[in-house]
Amino acid sequence: MYRLSRISYAGISGILLLGFSLLLVLVVSMWQGALHIPSSLLQLNTIFMSILIEALPFVLIGVLIAGVIQIFVTEDHIRRWLPRSKPATILMSCVIGALFPACECGIVPITRRLVQKGVPLYAGVGFMLTGPLINPIVIASTYMAFGNDLQMAGLRMGIGFLIALLITFAVSMSFQGTQLRNASSSSTSTAHQHAHKQHTSPSFTARFKHMLHHSIDEFFDMGKFLIIGAFIAAAVQTFVSAKSLVDIGTGMASSTLVMMGLAYVLSLCSEADAFIGSSFRHLFSTTPILGFLIFGPMLDLKNTIMMLSVFRARFVVCLLALVVLTIFTTLMLLQPYI
Repeated sequence: MYRLSRISYAGISGILLLGFSLLLVLVVSMWQGALHIPSSLLQLNTIFMSILIEALPFVLIGVLIAGVIQIFVTEDHIRRWLPRSKPATILMSCVIGALFPACECGIVPITRRLVQKGVPLYAGVGFMLTGPLINPIVIASTYMAFGNDLQMAGLRMGIGFLIALLITFAVSMSFQGTQLRNASSSSTSTAHQHAHKQHTSPSFTARFKHMLHHSIDEFFDMGKFLIIGAFIAAAVQTFVSAKSLVDIGTGMASSTLVMMGLAYVLSLCSEADAFIGSSFRHLFSTTPILGFLIFGPMLDLKNTIMMLSVFRARFVVCLLALVVLTIFTTLMLLQPYI
């Protein structure tokens, strides 16, 4: 009964929303010659589809990994792997995230599943922040985007890792529990599965099928929020001029805040944002560009929508404020040495 109700809610609503999105694209493509469609609507459609096409493969990879964690990783595994001390756990979560090639969209379902399995909230946050920011693919793309500039890639990796450590430590001191929206139902479901495994030992084929079922549920559950976030991000990009934001940045502090805001609005994939950031080198110095490169992978508009579907709104808002404050303060303090 639980499975049927979950499919009816997450699966059907996700399919309907995805179908509506594809229908909108099809209608615009078929009738743009026969009807006078405003250029702004065509631009909105193009940006919306580009964000979706860019993000969906990473979300699919993320939900598959989340399915593997759900079925094949037990709470006993988590307890054995995690260090006993909090500082060591914080460092370990950020290091693992730095080595894990994940986009900011695909890492949200992985983080949710890890927290549900018993990983401390602050460790999940450390993994979620460093994964999209300083994984090997992102560092390589940054190096190439800035004309084989090892310094810019090193600054993004070093300062980004330091900021992630500071934020993770602050979360560990400020929040208790999982902060998941459905924490009680998640714990009940996990306990039921644990009890079921104690009485039965399903074959690998059966567990693999369960993993696929969980991944499909997760995909439609997260996919509809990705669509909503992508549409909002496309609308903001269409109707809010990037030039107007750039014109606001006159001093070092204001230009850094503007570039951080631009990264949040554009909602770029972290594997490609360095090529956009490098195009602003003639307008801004290194510090504002680092604000763009560090803030965007940690939090952007579509990622925030997805996080609101997973975590409590108060936690997401506090995390957003904490990320903004930590990145801005750290860059301002390090600015004379950059």
